[in-house]
Amino acid sequence: MQKNDLKDWSEIENCVKILVEKIQHTGKEFKAIYTISRGGLVPARLVADRLNIRLVLVDEETIPDEALFVDDIYDTGETFRKIMPRVENTDSLVFATLFARRKQHYPRQLIYAKLTDDSEYIVFPWDRFERGFSN
Repeated sequence: MQKNDLKDWSEIENCVKILVEKIQHTGKEFKAIYTISRGGLVPARLVADRLNIRLVLVDEETIPDEALFVDDIYDTGETFRKIMPRVENTDSLVFATLFARRKQHYPRQLIYAKLTDDSEYIVFPWDRFERGFSN
């Protein structure tokens, strides 16, 4: 069984700050953030607040050109593979995550704040009850 890496809010805020700086460094302007329900909701909201983006769209069928997609972690690439058929122009997508699993192959669209230390399962503050961590 894998050990769990419990993240706290201060680490999340630090990751959001790093991620927003990297997003801004792309030079692209975004009017909305796209995400999926569950893991992506909280990071998308935190990024939206720092970028002064008022519109966060969840589980959209179509993701337009020059889109910013935000999720909590790039792990197996499953979420990325699921959303790519919805993206109108995959070359212009920015896929931003708080963490990326170390030693994975990363798509060119990926921007992340931090790499994981190893293969530990990350439990985010918004996952604690779901994963059985109530403290």
